[in-house]
Amino acid sequence: MALRLKDKQNIVTDVAKLAKNAVSVIIADYRGLTVAEMTNLRAKARKLDVYLRVVRNTLAHRAFENTDFACLQDVLDGPICLAFSMGEPSSAARLLHEFAKEHENLEVKALSIAGQLLGPEQLEAIAKLPNYGQAIAMLMGVLQTAIGKFVSTLTEPYAKLARTIAAVGQTRGSAGRTQGSAGRTRGSAGQTQGSARTKL
Repeated sequence: MALRLKDKQNIVTDVAKLAKNAVSVIIADYRGLTVAEMTNLRAKARKLDVYLRVVRNTLAHRAFENTDFACLQDVLDGPICLAFSMGEPSSAARLLHEFAKEHENLEVKALSIAGQLLGPEQLEAIAKLPNYGQAIAMLMGVLQTAIGKFVSTLTEPYAKLARTIAAVGQTRGSAGRTQGSAGRTRGSAGQTQGSARTKL
Protein backbone atom coordinates (compact mmCIF):
# COMPACT_ATOMS: atom_id res chain seq x y z
CA MET A 1 0.00 0.00 0.00
CA ALA A 2 1.37 3.40 -1.05
CA LEU A 3 2.17 5.85 1.72
CA ARG A 4 0.61 9.27 1.66
CA LEU A 5 2.88 12.31 1.71
CA LYS A 6 1.87 13.09 5.29
CA ASP A 7 2.72 9.55 6.38
CA LYS A 8 6.14 9.78 4.74
CA GLN A 9 6.81 13.10 6.45
CA ASN A 10 5.86 11.62 9.82
CA ILE A 11 8.18 8.64 9.30
CA VAL A 12 11.09 10.91 8.35
CA THR A 13 10.45 13.08 11.41
CA ASP A 14 10.27 10.09 13.76
CA VAL A 15 13.43 8.45 12.40
CA ALA A 16 15.30 11.77 12.47
CA LYS A 17 14.41 12.17 16.17
CA LEU A 18 15.66 8.66 16.88
CA ALA A 19 18.89 9.38 15.02
CA LYS A 20 19.50 12.58 16.99
CA ASN A 21 19.01 10.81 20.33
CA ALA A 22 20.75 7.52 19.51
CA VAL A 23 24.38 6.76 20.32
CA SER A 24 24.79 4.17 17.57
CA VAL A 25 22.85 2.82 14.60
CA ILE A 26 23.04 -0.48 12.72
CA ILE A 27 21.60 -1.23 9.29
CA ALA A 28 20.54 -4.83 8.75
CA ASP A 29 18.90 -6.75 5.93
CA TYR A 30 16.01 -8.66 7.49
CA ARG A 31 14.84 -10.56 4.40
CA GLY A 32 14.13 -14.17 5.24
CA LEU A 33 13.08 -13.52 8.83
CA THR A 34 9.55 -14.58 9.69
CA VAL A 35 7.03 -12.35 11.44
CA ALA A 36 7.51 -14.40 14.61
CA GLU A 37 11.28 -13.97 14.44
CA MET A 38 10.96 -10.21 13.95
CA THR A 39 8.58 -10.06 16.91
CA ASN A 40 11.11 -11.97 19.00
CA LEU A 41 13.87 -9.60 17.89
CA ARG A 42 11.80 -6.56 18.85
CA ALA A 43 11.12 -8.03 22.29
CA LYS A 44 14.83 -8.61 22.89
CA ALA A 45 15.58 -5.10 21.63
CA ARG A 46 13.25 -3.43 24.13
CA LYS A 47 15.08 -5.12 27.01
CA LEU A 48 18.37 -3.60 25.82
CA ASP A 49 16.98 -0.10 25.16
CA VAL A 50 17.32 -0.63 21.41
CA TYR A 51 14.69 0.72 19.05
CA LEU A 52 14.04 -1.23 15.83
CA ARG A 53 12.49 0.44 12.83
CA VAL A 54 11.75 -0.98 9.37
CA VAL A 55 11.81 1.94 6.96
CA ARG A 56 12.20 2.59 3.27
CA ASN A 57 15.66 3.57 2.06
CA THR A 58 14.55 6.89 0.59
CA LEU A 59 12.91 7.91 3.85
CA ALA A 60 15.87 6.77 5.96
CA HIS A 61 18.15 8.74 3.65
CA ARG A 62 16.19 11.92 4.34
CA ALA A 63 15.96 11.21 8.06
CA PHE A 64 19.73 10.82 8.41
CA GLU A 65 20.44 14.24 6.91
CA ASN A 66 22.12 16.65 9.34
CA THR A 67 22.65 13.92 11.94
CA ASP A 68 25.72 12.02 13.15
CA PHE A 69 24.60 9.08 11.02
CA ALA A 70 24.58 10.79 7.63
CA CYS A 71 27.55 8.53 6.84
CA LEU A 72 25.08 5.64 6.54
CA GLN A 73 23.23 7.20 3.63
CA ASP A 74 25.50 5.58 1.04
CA VAL A 75 24.86 2.03 2.29
CA LEU A 76 21.07 2.21 2.33
CA ASP A 77 20.03 -0.49 -0.10
CA GLY A 78 17.33 -3.15 -0.19
CA PRO A 79 14.85 -3.96 2.59
CA ILE A 80 16.44 -2.69 5.78
CA CYS A 81 15.89 -2.64 9.49
CA LEU A 82 17.43 0.13 11.56
CA ALA A 83 18.57 -0.64 15.10
CA PHE A 84 19.07 2.45 17.26
CA SER A 85 21.03 2.14 20.52
CA MET A 86 19.47 4.68 22.84
CA GLY A 87 21.66 3.97 25.89
CA GLU A 88 24.82 1.93 25.47
CA PRO A 89 26.74 2.21 22.15
CA SER A 90 27.24 -1.56 22.09
CA SER A 91 23.63 -2.56 22.82
CA ALA A 92 22.39 -2.86 19.23
CA ALA A 93 25.60 -4.61 18.16
CA ARG A 94 25.28 -7.09 21.03
CA LEU A 95 21.63 -7.73 20.15
CA LEU A 96 22.16 -8.36 16.43
CA HIS A 97 25.41 -10.27 16.91
CA GLU A 98 23.72 -12.77 19.24
CA PHE A 99 20.52 -12.94 17.19
CA ALA A 100 22.41 -13.57 13.92
CA LYS A 101 24.09 -16.64 15.46
CA GLU A 102 20.73 -18.42 15.41
CA HIS A 103 19.17 -16.60 12.42
CA GLU A 104 21.50 -16.61 9.42
CA ASN A 105 18.96 -14.69 7.33
CA LEU A 106 19.70 -11.54 9.34
CA GLU A 107 22.59 -9.75 7.64
CA VAL A 108 24.27 -6.69 9.14
CA LYS A 109 25.29 -4.28 6.39
CA ALA A 110 26.90 -1.41 8.30
CA LEU A 111 26.98 0.39 11.62
CA SER A 112 27.92 3.80 12.89
CA ILE A 113 29.10 5.18 16.21
CA ALA A 114 29.80 8.87 16.81
CA GLY A 115 29.64 9.65 13.11
CA GLN A 116 32.09 6.91 12.12
CA LEU A 117 31.04 4.43 9.45
CA LEU A 118 32.02 0.85 10.31
CA GLY A 119 31.73 -2.33 8.27
CA PRO A 120 29.85 -5.46 9.34
CA GLU A 121 33.18 -7.11 10.21
CA GLN A 122 33.39 -4.70 13.17
CA LEU A 123 30.10 -5.91 14.65
CA GLU A 124 31.62 -8.49 16.99
CA ALA A 125 34.25 -6.08 18.30
CA ILE A 126 31.60 -3.45 19.06
CA ALA A 127 29.34 -6.09 20.64
CA LYS A 128 32.12 -7.00 23.08
CA LEU A 129 32.54 -3.46 24.36
CA PRO A 130 31.64 -3.27 28.06
CA ASN A 131 28.33 -1.72 29.00
CA TYR A 132 28.14 1.09 31.54
CA GLY A 133 27.90 -1.21 34.55
CA GLN A 134 30.80 -3.36 33.39
CA ALA A 135 32.90 -0.29 32.61
CA ILE A 136 32.30 1.07 36.14
CA ALA A 137 33.23 -2.31 37.65
CA MET A 138 36.44 -2.40 35.58
CA LEU A 139 37.27 1.17 36.64
CA MET A 140 36.70 0.34 40.31
CA GLY A 141 38.98 -2.67 39.98
CA VAL A 142 41.72 -0.51 38.46
CA LEU A 143 41.28 2.13 41.18
CA GLN A 144 41.42 -0.44 43.97
CA THR A 145 44.63 -1.90 42.53
CA ALA A 146 46.14 1.56 42.19
CA ILE A 147 45.14 2.52 45.74
CA GLY A 148 46.61 -0.73 47.08
CA LYS A 149 49.92 -0.02 45.35
CA PHE A 150 49.89 3.56 46.62
CA VAL A 151 49.30 2.48 50.22
CA SER A 152 52.02 -0.16 49.88
CA THR A 153 54.43 2.49 48.60
CA LEU A 154 53.64 4.77 51.53
CA THR A 155 53.98 2.11 54.21
CA GLU A 156 57.07 0.35 52.81
CA PRO A 157 59.64 2.86 54.24
CA TYR A 158 58.12 2.49 57.71
CA ALA A 159 58.12 -1.27 57.36
CA LYS A 160 61.79 -1.19 56.38
CA LEU A 161 62.59 1.05 59.38
CA ALA A 162 60.81 -1.32 61.74
CA ARG A 163 62.69 -4.29 60.29
CA THR A 164 66.00 -2.40 60.65
CA ILE A 165 65.32 -1.48 64.29
CA ALA A 166 64.36 -5.06 65.07
CA ALA A 167 67.54 -6.32 63.40
CA VAL A 168 69.70 -3.86 65.38
CA GLY A 169 68.00 -4.91 68.59
CA GLN A 170 68.65 -8.55 67.85
CA THR A 171 72.30 -7.79 67.03
CA ARG A 172 72.82 -5.89 70.29
CA GLY A 173 71.13 -8.64 72.25
CA SER A 174 73.41 -11.21 70.71
CA ALA A 175 76.45 -9.07 71.41
CA GLY A 176 75.40 -8.64 75.08
CA ARG A 177 74.94 -12.34 75.48
CA THR A 178 78.38 -12.95 73.92
CA GLN A 179 80.06 -10.47 76.27
CA GLY A 180 78.31 -12.03 79.27
CA SER A 181 79.53 -15.45 78.27
CA ALA A 182 83.06 -14.09 77.87
CA GLY A 183 82.91 -12.49 81.34
CA ARG A 184 81.78 -15.71 82.91
CA THR A 185 84.58 -17.56 81.12
CA ARG A 186 87.21 -15.10 82.44
CA GLY A 187 85.77 -15.40 85.96
CA SER A 188 86.04 -19.18 85.84
CA ALA A 189 89.61 -18.91 84.62
CA GLY A 190 90.49 -16.57 87.52
CA GLN A 191 89.01 -18.93 90.06
CA THR A 192 90.99 -21.80 88.57
CA GLN A 193 94.25 -19.85 88.80
CA GLY A 194 93.55 -18.85 92.44
CA SER A 195 92.98 -22.46 93.42
CA ALA A 196 96.25 -23.44 91.81
CA ARG A 197 98.24 -20.80 93.81
CA THR A 198 96.67 -21.97 97.08
CA LYS A 199 97.80 -25.49 96.46
CA LEU A 200 101.33 -24.29 95.82
